[in-house]
Amino acid sequence: MTFGILDFIRLIGALGLFLYGMKIMSEGLQKISGDKMRNILSAMTSNRFFGVLTGITITALIQSSSATTLMVVSFVNAGLLSLAQSISVVMGANIGTTVTAWIISLLGFKVDISAFAIPLFAFAIPLIFSKKSKWNNIGEFVIGFSLLFLGLEFLKSSMPDLQSNPEALEFLSAYSDLGFASVLIFLLIGTVMTIIVQSSSATVAITLIMCYNGWIPFELALAMVLGENIGTTITANLAAFNANVAAKRTAFSHFLFNFLGVVWVLCLFYPLAHLVKDLSGENPSVGLALFHSLFNIANALLMIWFVPIYVKICERVIRSPKTSIPGEDEDRHLQFISTRMLSTSELSLIQVHKELGSYSNRVLEMLQMDRVLISTTDSTEFNNTFNRIEKFENICDRVEVEIVNYLNALSDGDLSSDAKQEVRVMMRAATEIESLGDTCFNIARSLKKRNSSNTSFEPLLVENLLALHEVVLKSALHMIEVLQMSNPGADAAHQSYNIENEIDNMRDDLKQKNMQDLDNHVYPYQQSVYYLDIIDEYEHFGDYALNVVQAIVEKKV
Repeated sequence: MTFGILDFIRLIGALGLFLYGMKIMSEGLQKISGDKMRNILSAMTSNRFFGVLTGITITALIQSSSATTLMVVSFVNAGLLSLAQSISVVMGANIGTTVTAWIISLLGFKVDISAFAIPLFAFAIPLIFSKKSKWNNIGEFVIGFSLLFLGLEFLKSSMPDLQSNPEALEFLSAYSDLGFASVLIFLLIGTVMTIIVQSSSATVAITLIMCYNGWIPFELALAMVLGENIGTTITANLAAFNANVAAKRTAFSHFLFNFLGVVWVLCLFYPLAHLVKDLSGENPSVGLALFHSLFNIANALLMIWFVPIYVKICERVIRSPKTSIPGEDEDRHLQFISTRMLSTSELSLIQVHKELGSYSNRVLEMLQMDRVLISTTDSTEFNNTFNRIEKFENICDRVEVEIVNYLNALSDGDLSSDAKQEVRVMMRAATEIESLGDTCFNIARSLKKRNSSNTSFEPLLVENLLALHEVVLKSALHMIEVLQMSNPGADAAHQSYNIENEIDNMRDDLKQKNMQDLDNHVYPYQQSVYYLDIIDEYEHFGDYALNVVQAIVEKKV
């Protein structure tokens, strides 16, 4: 048998085409059903059975348990799911991923799908060039489906002809008749293959081909499938490496769930193997798909009763870091997203939305610190508060850059037109919120300059600024409320306009009154300089808050 470097490159290319087809098909499905998946997640409850159903549904839609698990890890990182909820979703994801094996088993070997691939391309081309994004997404799914099975066909034809050249398998024969040790060896092979390829669906497809052609015994192919279930957990654990403790626990729970499942199945391995062989009618491809499904379904049905125990184990193994430094949380930049961990592009937008809420709350804290600076007469309290505002302002600058970079990374992915519009809206919102932070810091600097010039405000001016502060605070609170809404309407925008008009009118009144007070020598001109600067900054704050609301409310206009 000759199997040279070109044959090896052809084999790798076929695997790449298979993976790329799965990626395109998955992204098309994500864009078709992105909103539905968001609704599914938003309806998540503490009911573990519903969580399993959610995992099955989402994985069946996007055809990748790794993508679902990665998404779940990032959602836990964002605080959108609890550890217990995430474990049940991961259980469901393991079941949902078995759909791929059934598609390959029932269609990839029974029907020559590759013969229909080119006609399917012809069907998809008009959809791709359609002006409606919905048809574009369907066309993308069809092309991905065609590429997947073309890749599978090339994968089968690119495999070395081991059946006609059994001597090539001599190195395996030394490991195939060691009894249960052979099962463990091929389990390890399946694990390593999945870690390398980073796709359990691809390694299951390779295992199906090897078993269907009789290159490895059925029982050892089952062992490889078990190993692939362990190997697929590596993706989530790598993604959670830089995430928070909750996300690390979720990723570890995925490994623990699959590993313990494999352990108990190994105890009943041979009886289960004979049962599956009988049920599949000696059809190896159907038998592997059946075993893959039975393993994950049985494992979920068994382990679902032990979710609280899983939570305790994960909490004990991965402990929360003990911190005793006051204000340490203030130094954290992104609270809910990790720039090194992108989940499913369409669904990552939920995390960014949550991050914008956290970002705006930080600005709200800065605004409240400005109030302290205006009213305090204690120099120590003033300096400590000013230093905190300065630190917050620096953090706000970094957060804006990190959010925008994350959104840029998302936009590099394959997003629907609505998601792309949402990315633009969020970028604008992040920029406007950063401007709010700048405004709060400008107010603080004006007050610090006032102190440096040995000037203090008359009680009347302090009273006026605090009154203006309360109106501006109302605009900030309304902005945060709008950011938390799932679908704010025109009434939210009208309310912001009304608050902004109130701020503008109050600014005009205060400026006019200031001119009268100066004419009447109520306070020195130097106080007026800093007073007017602060009034203008407060008015700018209202403008930026209105801009955020406009971006959110008018995004579909």
